[in-house]
Amino acid sequence: MLDLGTSFVASVARDPDAIALVDGDLRLTYRQWYARISAVVAALDRAGLKPGDHLVSILQNRWEAATLHWACQFAGLVITPINWRAKADELDFCLEDCEARGVVFEEVSREAVNGSRLAPGLLAIAVGAQVPDGALSFAAMAQGSAADVAPRVGADAWSIMLYTSGTTSKPKGVPRRHRAERAAGIAHVAQNLYRRGEVTLGVMPLYHTMGVRSLIAMSVIGGAFVCLPRYDTRKALDLIARESVTNLYLVPTLYHDLVYDPAFAATDVTSVRKLGFAGAAMTDGLLKKLDAAFAPELFVNHYGSSEIYTFTIDQKANAKPGSAGRAGINQMVRVVRLDARTPDDMARPGEEGEIIALLAGDEAFEGYWRRPQADAKALREGWYFTGDTGFLDADGDLFVTGRMDDMIITGGENVFPAEIESCLSLHPAVSEVAVVGLPDEKWGKVVVAFIKKAAPVGADELDRYCRDSGLANFKRPRRFVFVQDIPKSPVGKLLRRFLVAGDYTPEDAPAQGAA
Repeated sequence: MLDLGTSFVASVARDPDAIALVDGDLRLTYRQWYARISAVVAALDRAGLKPGDHLVSILQNRWEAATLHWACQFAGLVITPINWRAKADELDFCLEDCEARGVVFEEVSREAVNGSRLAPGLLAIAVGAQVPDGALSFAAMAQGSAADVAPRVGADAWSIMLYTSGTTSKPKGVPRRHRAERAAGIAHVAQNLYRRGEVTLGVMPLYHTMGVRSLIAMSVIGGAFVCLPRYDTRKALDLIARESVTNLYLVPTLYHDLVYDPAFAATDVTSVRKLGFAGAAMTDGLLKKLDAAFAPELFVNHYGSSEIYTFTIDQKANAKPGSAGRAGINQMVRVVRLDARTPDDMARPGEEGEIIALLAGDEAFEGYWRRPQADAKALREGWYFTGDTGFLDADGDLFVTGRMDDMIITGGENVFPAEIESCLSLHPAVSEVAVVGLPDEKWGKVVVAFIKKAAPVGADELDRYCRDSGLANFKRPRRFVFVQDIPKSPVGKLLRRFLVAGDYTPEDAPAQGAA
């Protein structure tokens, strides 16, 4: 298989004058972008970085971040991107954990770098107009003169190390090779039926598997990656119309914000013919709303992870709400019993269990970065135990019901939040919903639904709605809590732990700053 650098050179040869990258007024063809990438590689060489070195980036989705990503592929560096919102201690953890040789930052992440105890001893590269003493200017690096660079490493070299979100513990590094990254990019093209010259909205962060996959997929087909440095609904809608975006690949939260924004109805989104989502389950209510709003040719539910990009794909997500479909083109999946010790302890059709995926797949990682205990827990007999729960229906389609950690045991019964959330999402007065289990002396835990309203509604009406929908009695929420917002991660993943901890704002709380 090709390494990513050679893959990019092939794209330049194939579509030299096609628009590859858009960021505000900046528009670069593949030929022009290759020149800037080559200049950055030459500058990284002068700075003393060598193949195999980790370079940490803490950037938003701007042209510099996308350019740095590709420069690292050519130079053989292991790009190690982290959330640009990271605090100094979080940055230090990653710098130490990956043994970074340098850090690339911008104004929004400068405070974390300034507060870091490790960053002062590393190569520093500043993106933006303000370049601190001792740091290199990325702008100067990219504007330098250099011959077209040749790839330094092969397909078996390390390409990137993503960090898991660390919702329950310290983040884990997920190193991935060039061949796995390119396989994931090609699978993304195939499974989303992308054509040559597609235009995608580059809003999913480049420290997240969805953002990286969008970047690589566009390069494979001579497509354009339209940067949106920081998610803003109005800016996203403007870019969709102005750049004639042809496909969207977002988490459900961002889709929710798009279609419920008052400006959506007045925005021309007819260029968007393909929708894809991942990162979290999409409620039935939002699925129907999107199907009506976009009338897409293709509506893909992509289920995967940082570790193995694709588990399953459903290319008709709107036809079978809740289904994650069947294994992707590079994968095999199983559902094993919740207490399974081996991959052969299979669950029955309809029985909820843990979802596992084959490690021999082309898109798979090979283990966590220096975390033998995590490997021992997740990697067994050639299979990756995802920690996700789900079941296979009578047709063989997978339904993902949640995380093992999210499962609510109430009165001895297992309850998975996703089913209840999908039920309540169909009520017209519910804007967003999250379900958790809270401690109870009698039941162990009780099911509690946190609701963000779209219109006036009360607990009695929602309880009646659950009854009428056919939701089993033991699954019905015993409490409804109305909140101003549902807590989420920067990439739109629901953060149930905040609700369990009581870290939320009730709907009737006074506005911040009010007397």
